[in-house]
Amino acid sequence: MKRSYSLLRAFAAFLSLVLALSAAPARAEVMRMAVTTSFENSGLADVLLPAIREDTGIEVQLVVVGTGQALRLGAAGDVDAVLVHARAAEEEFLAAGHGTHRREIMYNDFVLIGPQDDPAGIAGAESAAEALKRIAAAQALFVSRGDDSGTHKKELSLWSAAGIDPAGGWYRPIGAGMGAALNTASAMNAYVMSDRASWLNFGNKSDLALLFAGDPALFNQYAYIPVNPALHPHVRADLALRLEEWLVGARAKELINGYRVNGESLFVFNAVSK
Repeated sequence: MKRSYSLLRAFAAFLSLVLALSAAPARAEVMRMAVTTSFENSGLADVLLPAIREDTGIEVQLVVVGTGQALRLGAAGDVDAVLVHARAAEEEFLAAGHGTHRREIMYNDFVLIGPQDDPAGIAGAESAAEALKRIAAAQALFVSRGDDSGTHKKELSLWSAAGIDPAGGWYRPIGAGMGAALNTASAMNAYVMSDRASWLNFGNKSDLALLFAGDPALFNQYAYIPVNPALHPHVRADLALRLEEWLVGARAKELINGYRVNGESLFVFNAVSK
């Protein structure tokens, strides 16, 4: 009788263990993705990452850096994929064999921010290049990220289009991310170029205002690139492809297009499914 009771208790304990294990959430598979500071500052990651884990079982660990550093991490095989926004640099990355392909996911635009009283008068400029010419002519303080990011690369291309090599005490490269650049501009009451999403999500606006936008030259496309497993066999190419399929799917579209701050959209989904 005692033996039967002991066996019954052992079976009950075993059954409880099986039920507990079956009820426990499956352990997520982990991959690393290098993303831009502008993407992180936008707050969109806080919306997308839980949904990615729920739908795919993938835990995406973000490495938040500028585009230049993100691509260097990809080239070294230190991440499984990158999400960046500098087309020319992305194509160089692919041409060197570091990535398998490039997939456009979403876009927004860059904007020029500055003091509300706009001492350089950029609000009336006809183009982004003209706005920068006015800042340089006035020698008004301008904060540059100076960090080889996608935003910095775009800024330099606009100075080049304006025929200006920015230098002098009025031009302040800080070698830091978008949030730091906006905070520095706020503290100095200076001009700065930002992606629209980071600006809208920025809480320390102080006396700054969005003064210039709308030039097609300020278009800001984000693209996803899986790292090439032929060069780095250890990368999670399988997870990178599964994540890509989610990023171009219906739920990603709904979340990206639906993400708003103070009623304003921060990104527009433009991925094309295969």
